[in-house]
Amino acid sequence: MKKTIAILLALCMVLALCACGSSAKKELNFTTGGDQGTYFGFGGVMAQKISEVTDTKVTAITSGGSKANIEALEAGDADFGFVQSDVMAYGYAGTRLFEETGAVTDFSTVAALYMEQVQIVTLNPDIKTVADLKGKAVSIGAAGSGVYFNAIDVLGAYGLSESDIKPTYQSFGDSTEALQDGQIDAAFIVAGAPTTAVTSLAATNSVYLVSLDDEHIASLIASSPYYTKNIIPASAYGTAADVTTVAVGAVVIARDDVSEQDVYNFLSGVFENLDNLAHDKAKELSLDFATSVTDVPYHAGAVKYFAEKGITVPGK
Repeated sequence: MKKTIAILLALCMVLALCACGSSAKKELNFTTGGDQGTYFGFGGVMAQKISEVTDTKVTAITSGGSKANIEALEAGDADFGFVQSDVMAYGYAGTRLFEETGAVTDFSTVAALYMEQVQIVTLNPDIKTVADLKGKAVSIGAAGSGVYFNAIDVLGAYGLSESDIKPTYQSFGDSTEALQDGQIDAAFIVAGAPTTAVTSLAATNSVYLVSLDDEHIASLIASSPYYTKNIIPASAYGTAADVTTVAVGAVVIARDDVSEQDVYNFLSGVFENLDNLAHDKAKELSLDFATSVTDVPYHAGAVKYFAEKGITVPGK
């Protein structure tokens, strides 16, 4: 009898250990963007730091960008994702990119991180304004991407449409390769500057960025208020002068069913270690901007983290 009890106790201990192992925190996927964009570079740095200093393990993976990231979260293939603030709003409201598939509402805001500039890149010094793109071969992002709609918005502010250019639909890396090979005249790239794909292009070429003027910026913001005026410093790519453009926010979102603790750890791992994040974008992060999102409610873990900093954000 004693031997039987001892065996049963041993079995219980084994089962308990197995249960503990099975409930151990899984590695959470963080969908970012293409490997030549800022999302992937900075996302990888953040994921590594969060995994290093907290109990939450995060892996940054490449993806098709904002829309694909929202779809990955909805499908359960990702836990965190980078999104442009405008695309996030489209997804939550079921507009533009999400008109056909409908609204996606099972995600929440983690934090806004930095501004993503609309960069119109060319190797042709004669292309000085958006109007000069008429009749030119221009990459306007993957069809149906956030970049695509940014390009359409900016062209529209200058009275141009997709039919007024020779459009191609390419990723950042493919766009810069096409510029290098003379296959296109200009490319829209929406990412935090400096962007890896453009920096690589500038290493062997004289790169020019097209500025937007104040009148057309005002018109664009009036019709699409998620844009803000922004300056790309000359130092970003070695241009002759600073470049005036518009920008949207780069935001991290999470599935609603990601635990409160994991989202809290994501924010703690990033914002408590800004001086130790080996990426230029870390210098642009602030609690004020992080808590500025109004289109999509914040995750409970974010509500908790920011409350400890004395900031109230809207939760679900």
